[in-house]
Amino acid sequence: MKAVEIKNIQASPNPHGIETKKFHENDHVQAVHITLMPGEKLKKHITAVDVFFYVLEGKGVVEIGDEKREVIKDTFIDSPAKIPHCWYNESNEILRVLVVKTPNPHEKGKIL
Repeated sequence: MKAVEIKNIQASPNPHGIETKKFHENDHVQAVHITLMPGEKLKKHITAVDVFFYVLEGKGVVEIGDEKREVIKDTFIDSPAKIPHCWYNESNEILRVLVVKTPNPHEKGKIL
């Protein structure tokens, strides 16, 4: 069994300048925990693989393609491969999101 507390994982540097913690990875999947502090956002980017998001805490705005929507805790969001997407934390609270990429991308996403 693998059991990991996210608070014990060191954050990875990334082009978005936010806290990201990769906690699971194999050939089939990559799982990352992201934290957006109030006012932070992800830069709009494209991922070569399918991604899904699950909001763990807080509320934020997710933009995928031409759609933009406010989402709250316990919301699942599907983001198909090669569609521009980004996140915004316009609230006064922390936003924590589980990001799952499948299959595991073997190339970095492209910032737009």
